[in-house]
Amino acid sequence: MAGQRIGYVRVSTVEQNADRQLDGVPLDRTFIDRASGRDANRPELQALFKFARDGDTVVVHSMDRLARNLDDLRRIVQELNGRGVKIEFVKEQLSFSGEDSPMATLLLSVMGAFAEFERALIRERQREGVALAKERGAYKGRRPTLSEEDRAEVRRRAASGESKLQLAKEFGISRETVYQYLRQDHTPQGSGRRVKA
Repeated sequence: MAGQRIGYVRVSTVEQNADRQLDGVPLDRTFIDRASGRDANRPELQALFKFARDGDTVVVHSMDRLARNLDDLRRIVQELNGRGVKIEFVKEQLSFSGEDSPMATLLLSVMGAFAEFERALIRERQREGVALAKERGAYKGRRPTLSEEDRAEVRRRAASGESKLQLAKEFGISRETVYQYLRQDHTPQGSGRRVKA
């Protein structure tokens, strides 16, 4: 019996579209993490480890969706391969089964190192861009949160059943921020604890 094809998708924020990563790829099951890839301790990745069996194939859009550094990438691939699970990277058009040649192992390391280097360059360009914008006086920083009146309005309308996504769009905030405002509403008064907005 042929193993299952299991998709793994990771997006960094609730606003990113998870559907685009493996669009059109036939899969039996998909695990989607909405979390940073800075380490492998992600709930859906851990669930995938428990689910995958010998003969299965894990399909990932690209190496950087599975791991953000070379050490994690190699460890995850080796752990899956060690259990008889093949892994495919769609963007790089590479697959690893654990029975690969030394050249394939080298290719995994080289491609993973390039992906890590590219992310480092992007972060450096972002920092430089922010610094230049600050020099010009064009950098405004993080958008201020809603006024207490607007927060109360968001809470009232959400409680009456309005779509949280629609409220987020209307008030120019993320859907996660809407949920944070709603959680604040349930924080006991006088507890001395504040929930970040």
